[in-house]
Amino acid sequence: MDQKRFSRRKEDFECANCGAKVMGTGYTDHCPKCLYSMHVDINPGDRKEACHGMMKPVGASSDRKGFTIHYVCMRCWARRSFKAAEGDNEELLYQLVSRANRP
Repeated sequence: MDQKRFSRRKEDFECANCGAKVMGTGYTDHCPKCLYSMHVDINPGDRKEACHGMMKPVGASSDRKGFTIHYVCMRCWARRSFKAAEGDNEELLYQLVSRANRP
């Protein structure tokens, strides 16, 4: 049985961390202002995760394709990584990259 691993959901939301109003694109999985996310998906867009904890950005990496933000759930300690989106706070992304590269 072949299941689709991505469900596009165009949802607007208010960031639970900073209160910013975010206009979803169907691929939006974090706040572009503070980069926090919510632990709501098992597979992207499915909204089947029971945890619903805050996902704190704890690092980032970059390559020729762009930034990847690394998260840890503040409730269950799960770790996830998501691609950064156009319009994300670049200053925070660079801070997260430098934090990840410290010895």
